[in-house]
Amino acid sequence: MEGTPYKAAQTRYDGGMPYFRCGRSGVKLPAVSLGFWHNFGSVDDFDKAHATARCAFDNGITCFDLANNYGPEYGTAEENLGRMMDLSFRPYRDELFITTKAGYDMWPGPYGDWGSRKYLMSSLDQSLKRMRLEYVDLFYSHRYDPETPLQETMQALVDIVRQGKALYVGISNYPVETLDFCFSYLRAHDVPCLIYQGRYNLMDRRVEESGILDKCLEAGVGFTAFSPLNQGLLSDRYLRGIPADSRMARNHFLKKEVLTMDMVSRLQRLNDIATARSQTLSEMALAWLLKDSAVTSVLVGASSPEQILTDIKAVNNTGFTADELYEIDKLSR
Repeated sequence: MEGTPYKAAQTRYDGGMPYFRCGRSGVKLPAVSLGFWHNFGSVDDFDKAHATARCAFDNGITCFDLANNYGPEYGTAEENLGRMMDLSFRPYRDELFITTKAGYDMWPGPYGDWGSRKYLMSSLDQSLKRMRLEYVDLFYSHRYDPETPLQETMQALVDIVRQGKALYVGISNYPVETLDFCFSYLRAHDVPCLIYQGRYNLMDRRVEESGILDKCLEAGVGFTAFSPLNQGLLSDRYLRGIPADSRMARNHFLKKEVLTMDMVSRLQRLNDIATARSQTLSEMALAWLLKDSAVTSVLVGASSPEQILTDIKAVNNTGFTADELYEIDKLSR
């Protein structure tokens, strides 16, 4: 794979993947974006990750979403993207929308975490080197820092754009009470917030219930959903227990105790609804998010080309009847 010449599919924009405008901006993002949180680090098979990224782009997924500490190990997802740029994607750089973030633990000491100007700027400089890029399309503050003045964090984002290291900025995992300040500060400094990225899926609706989605709509800010399949729980992998090679079997981010008998029953009934819609459970879970005009894109953490091809089928049927939505709500809340 590494030495195989790559030419992107000529059909990549032939209508299969819809693109949605990101808030009140000139940017459109694919309905499905590729997240590099897992499956793209140094512990993973590079050839398989590379094939997955190629498959994504060949099918219209133009947005690759990263962060400084994605891997594992920290930084290695960005390093692997850098290799992929040189091997496959460099000729297509202007067709890609590449994002990265800083805000969580990255290196030892007081300057390798949270939201200070020093951390954000230093981290982005390191990220650009790892990814072998001159700039990113979007840079996020990855989480709210209660001990750093919001003005310092937001001004760092403004200055990053003015330095030409990012075209746009966004925020992720910020509480709803901070959004008015963030959005207004960035807008007042002519660097409007492009995207809010938050965890959102059938079983985790906090961004909806807290008012974050409404705030984004009102402010003209796009929204991208991470963990749209709830760490893979909303797939067919756990309908009959815990597969030995699954994320839950590793008992790290997705804990085994989540899969109670009641949860298995609910998943099976959700799967029945999906089957009646001629969809898999994962396709329906993604389609449920994309039915909402507030959601610009969903981030999938695909581990194979086959999973990419399955996930993008969600865009083919994002309409739901009132009865379907009622039954889904009963089973997922």
